[in-house]
Amino acid sequence: MRIATWNVNSITARLPRLLAWLESSGTDVLCVQETKCTAEQFPADELRELGYESAVHADGRWNGVALISRVGLADVVKGLPGGPAYDGAQEPRAISATCGPARLWSVYVPNGREVTHDHYAYKLEWLAALKTAVAADAAGALPFAVLGDYNIAPADEDVWDRSVFEGSTHVTEPERAALAELRGTGLTDVVPRPLKYDHPFTYWDYRQLAFPKNRGMRIDLVYGNAPFAAAVKDGYVDREERKGKGASDHAPVVVDLDV
Repeated sequence: MRIATWNVNSITARLPRLLAWLESSGTDVLCVQETKCTAEQFPADELRELGYESAVHADGRWNGVALISRVGLADVVKGLPGGPAYDGAQEPRAISATCGPARLWSVYVPNGREVTHDHYAYKLEWLAALKTAVAADAAGALPFAVLGDYNIAPADEDVWDRSVFEGSTHVTEPERAALAELRGTGLTDVVPRPLKYDHPFTYWDYRQLAFPKNRGMRIDLVYGNAPFAAAVKDGYVDREERKGKGASDHAPVVVDLDV
């Protein structure tokens, strides 16, 4: 079973590349973040023509998440149970479903913006709610994983130059502590192998030639429970999909399971 996660940075803008990638990669389940579309605008028909069914949680703004599966979608839950609101509403940042033999979440963790911004406090509250929401499944016997754009680099080696990020979000101790607490529910960081260079970055800014200079970050993560981690046979960052015209600023992270 091949599972992937990909922040597409607008599924409408990325649709031709997404459809071609699904066909060429042989992915069974894709967790999508930052759809930037309404549920009505989501390309369910185009995906269905390729043999995929989909579940989407989106409101047309800068967030939105989805699950795309050709091995089934059951018991879909839209939203983060017990999650905090921002500006008076709970944003569409989480969706979960049972896909074949595994229970999967697609999550788009809040960015945080700046350490002094109220969005940063919201980010930490959101992560605390995520930990509570997944604890039972994380400790269960069914293969279970929370995949997505976490907007946090778990360690200093997960950014191209730690000094550049001093005082910024994505690398602060409270954020990393929140990740550690999430892992404490029984989840393991399934670290993919890089297809080039020595570290599996998953995101490169569009500006200042960040991608060709490999000035990246590993912020797209796969956190799996013990049965999921035991079934992992391979994992890699499909860096090639970050290349060329019309690419997202994130690359897909792919995990192969023997289930």
